[in-house]
Amino acid sequence: MSLARVLLHSGRPVDLSELRMSSTYGGMLEGYPCKPLNDRKIDRLLRSAERDFPGAPVHLIPPPREYPDQYAGAFGPVEVLPAVTCVGSFRSEALDPAYDRSRLTVVWFQPSPRVPSGCEAEPSLRDLP
Repeated sequence: MSLARVLLHSGRPVDLSELRMSSTYGGMLEGYPCKPLNDRKIDRLLRSAERDFPGAPVHLIPPPREYPDQYAGAFGPVEVLPAVTCVGSFRSEALDPAYDRSRLTVVWFQPSPRVPSGCEAEPSLRDLP
C-alpha cells in the first residue's frame, strides 16, 4: 500500500511507501543553527537512511539555506534550513527490467509537515530524474 503518489515533472508517477518527518531543529538545547551543525545533521540523516533502507540508493535533495540578519556566533553566521526534515522511501514500475532502479530513498527538507502528493509535492522532489 502506498501512502501517496507523486507525479514527477518527467510525468513518471512514484509511490511513497514510507515517510519519516521530524522537526529540523527539534531537540536542539543550546547553540544556534549554523553551517557546521547543518552539515553534520545532513550527514547523519544520509547515514541513517542508508542503514534504515538497505538495498535502495539514497539521494539528498540539497536544502535551501537561509541566512537571517542575526548575530554571528563562534561557529559563524546563522544558517537556517527548512523547518521539516523528511526521509521517504519511493517505489515505481521499472522503466527497463534489465536496469531496475525502481526503489529510491530520498532525504529532503520542506517548510511544513505536509505529505507530498500528486502535483502538490515540493518542486525539488518532483524534479527527481
